[in-house]
Amino acid sequence: MSSRFSSTVARSHFVPPDVGHIELDFEIGSVVDRGRDKESDKNIYKDMASPPQSLPLSAPERIGKYRVLSKLGEGATSDVYLCHDDFNNRDVAVKQVRASAHADSTDARFGERFFAAEAALVGRLQHPNVVQIFDAVPDPIAPYIVMEYVPGNTLRRYCRADSLLSLELVVEMGFKCAMALGYVFRQGLIHRDVKPANLLAVLTHGSVTDVKITDFGSVLNFESDVTQIYRVGSLAYMSPEQLDGSSLDCRADMYGLGAVLFHLIAGRPPFDAPAQAAMVHQVYNAQPASLCGLRSGLSPAVNDVVQRALAKSPDDRYANWDDFAQALSGLISQKQVPRGQIQGVLDSERFNLLRGLEFFSQFGDVELWEVVHRARWQRLSFGHALYRRGEEGRTFHIIAQGELEVFREGQKVAHLKAGTSVGEMAYLAPSEELRRHAADVIVVERATTISFTPESLNQLAPSCRHLFDAAFIKVLVKRLHSAHEALAHPRRIL
Repeated sequence: MSSRFSSTVARSHFVPPDVGHIELDFEIGSVVDRGRDKESDKNIYKDMASPPQSLPLSAPERIGKYRVLSKLGEGATSDVYLCHDDFNNRDVAVKQVRASAHADSTDARFGERFFAAEAALVGRLQHPNVVQIFDAVPDPIAPYIVMEYVPGNTLRRYCRADSLLSLELVVEMGFKCAMALGYVFRQGLIHRDVKPANLLAVLTHGSVTDVKITDFGSVLNFESDVTQIYRVGSLAYMSPEQLDGSSLDCRADMYGLGAVLFHLIAGRPPFDAPAQAAMVHQVYNAQPASLCGLRSGLSPAVNDVVQRALAKSPDDRYANWDDFAQALSGLISQKQVPRGQIQGVLDSERFNLLRGLEFFSQFGDVELWEVVHRARWQRLSFGHALYRRGEEGRTFHIIAQGELEVFREGQKVAHLKAGTSVGEMAYLAPSEELRRHAADVIVVERATTISFTPESLNQLAPSCRHLFDAAFIKVLVKRLHSAHEALAHPRRIL
């Protein structure tokens, strides 16, 4: 081991020396994982996302109130089962610490810390790209964590040179992870173990369509009073300051995500060596190879974004998660990434489009993501009649791009631009008669709209619906003001 790394372990005042050395020798929460596909590196979440195994004879029929359906996988100290929550009528993943591991003094010491870290987050993280933690039961024999079940794979499967994902998909997932980790950091948390095995790929008809961050056992919780373990993580994705045991901020996870993106693009991690000491030396002193030489057709701009995230000094990385996310999104909007596998508009493009609209100015990131996924997106050509007078309104639209005009008895009465709503009486009107449109609404400049029905809007989270109501009130107040001005000063308005 390099002298620098040895000295940081010895001088750390966060953890006793014997605990620091144990961390280096154990796979869970340690720095020994160099990102290779080998049996010793097997991660419990790798198997959690794989097809369920047949239920072994030794498996319990129930874990607490959760009915066991099948075994998903196992780690060094825990087993993960696919279970059914009969009360909420949903499948869940239950990670249960094995009784033998819980009894062992060494494993128990670490297991209790990791369990406590995740248990503190029950119900706290509500983001579409973060695996939810539903429950934590500190059973004295075999404690367990209940999580959202995500069928699919971890991103480790796509780190091999023969299984690489398209560049646009890698950048899109990087954007979503950056936004999600930004949300996590705003909750007072640093993940500290961002790696492919802790990122779950959501599959739709066999294709990767989304990503979720999981495994918060190594999280650094700024709001916790519990003594926390330091220098945890996986060596191939750990920043130099994390190896040092230095004070961390969001830029430590930023380095980890940069290393993940490098691995997904190149099919190899930014640093690799047969011995841990050599690996540590590279993390501290070597520069990652240029991605342009590792993947054909790669724009230098993509390499620049990833290399900045991998800078040795935190001050040389992006200042915050939003800057990193926008840099990734910019690669797509500036056509630095070839479009191929994904057709149509990417989620990241839709998210950024909504973020710039006045109607959504008070929406947070989580609510915007909900709108991205729940709304119906439409592209409307010039001359298209969005509504006709006398029709019953069943939808309302928010104009994302383009312009519309409102005509009453052939006379133009309003000109609508991006950022406002139209047809909201379909949602707000107290009677069927008031839901009938009193005017024609025509597209005069090719438009993109997002639409909801009253029923689909009611499926949104209450917090998101509240923001819609507030935005509608703001729109209606502006229109009432304009109508008042038109009545008071008709010549000036005309």
